[in-house]
Amino acid sequence: MSNITSQKPVGVIGAGSFGIAVAGLIAANYPVLICTRREPVLASINKHHTHLGQQLSEDIRATTSMQEVAEQCDLIFPIVSSENFREMMQEFSTFLHPHHILIHGTKGFDTNKPKYSSGDSVKREGIHTMSEIILQESSVVRVGCLSGPNLAAEIFEGQPAATVIASRYNEVIKAGRMALRSSRFQVYSTPDITGAELAGALKNIIALGAGMLGGKGLGQNIWALFVTRGLVEMIHIGKAMGTDTTAFLGIAGIGDLIATASSKKSRNYIFGMRLAGGESLEEIKTNTTEIAEGVRTLKIVKEALERYSYRAPIIETLYKVVFEGASFEEAIGYLMNYKYTVDVDFL
Repeated sequence: MSNITSQKPVGVIGAGSFGIAVAGLIAANYPVLICTRREPVLASINKHHTHLGQQLSEDIRATTSMQEVAEQCDLIFPIVSSENFREMMQEFSTFLHPHHILIHGTKGFDTNKPKYSSGDSVKREGIHTMSEIILQESSVVRVGCLSGPNLAAEIFEGQPAATVIASRYNEVIKAGRMALRSSRFQVYSTPDITGAELAGALKNIIALGAGMLGGKGLGQNIWALFVTRGLVEMIHIGKAMGTDTTAFLGIAGIGDLIATASSKKSRNYIFGMRLAGGESLEEIKTNTTEIAEGVRTLKIVKEALERYSYRAPIIETLYKVVFEGASFEEAIGYLMNYKYTVDVDFL
């Protein structure tokens, strides 16, 4: 059974848009202690109960101390970028114990070697999910992840939504559901944490391409074709990385893909639109407040495809557009004439 009680706050690490959205959901059920690196954010939350233009519950309090979060909270949601996730966990691990439950909300991959783990812990030729980083870098055992169509802007607006908590431990799912669930936010579950993490990370790549289509003003026919064929590539890559098709056909896969690849509230979709509009990769990175995880994931997956000599024409083509300066017109022409016409080949 979980040690979560109504007297203890639930922790959140990271005060980006999704971290704040999750904190808002939790605050309907429990007090929240959110950790931020930035003193102005700390002051804004604690003094004015606002951040990112959002009015926050008075039950959300901020701190800059990871130790305080670990000491006060048994259930903690780490929600930082995949690029910084391992470094965060290496610092946080000093204060964590096996009784903690961690449910992360980061959709991406890591390629750094574990600092503390020993033995054969490096999987998929050095590609790690966030749950694997938690296990590698800390003494925490009960780990889960959030996945699904969770656009932060819509959660801020109080629109009905849902998530999937993936974990091998029923008590993790139960604790996460108790923290998050409300009349406007449903929580589903799956034991396939690897599938949920892979689906959540890979769909960001397809959302980049869908944003390019939107940026060029193309219609729903090509969007539906691109997203569907993108899902097929996601499934094949997921299989190659150690999971089956189940998670990709549920909320964590196709559900998240539809939302992220069609909404101007999606960072990855907007990133693709801006690329299609003529901005360079560096210009967009310089003039954006939060990371589009799909860019980093695209690079990691492309390098993995090369190691395995595995073909994924959509992802390979997106890489050429994003990182090598290939034109959008060349990319569309190549994909429309690609010599493969089987529809469903993954069941």
